Amino acid sequence: MTAEHHYLDNEEQTVVIVMTSGPSDPHRCATPFYLGSVLAAMDVDVHIFFTMEGVRLMQKGVAEELRAMEGGKLIIDFIRDAKRAGVRLHVCHPALPGYKIDASADLIPEVDEVNRASELADLVLRCDKTLNF
Repeated sequence: MTAEHHYLDNEEQTVVIVMTSGPSDPHRCATPFYLGSVLAAMDVDVHIFFTMEGVRLMQKGVAEELRAMEGGKLIIDFIRDAKRAGVRLHVCHPALPGYKIDASADLIPEVDEVNRASELADLVLRCDKTLNF
């Protein structure tokens, strides 16, 4: 890599991470938060949108007990690192009833917004990159 090569072009960028993985695939649950933290540290506007089983990671008591690998850091710690870095967390409202999650009582305080699917569509249409886990 030459000195002239830059990762960012100094223009504002937005990345949306669509998180469909949840507790049944714990090995997929840390990377989105870690990558989100790295991107946010690079001044990227990062949104993680939880849908399908991914909403379970935002349910009280789940991430506090879950690790991506044996002996690894708790998923809640990855979530909190991402929040400190400036990552915004969105939960898909239509996915909650299927997991018996009440948006007003069962979500961890780190959640920024509970949205309809139309908000995900809007985020995807206006972002620079979309990643899926």
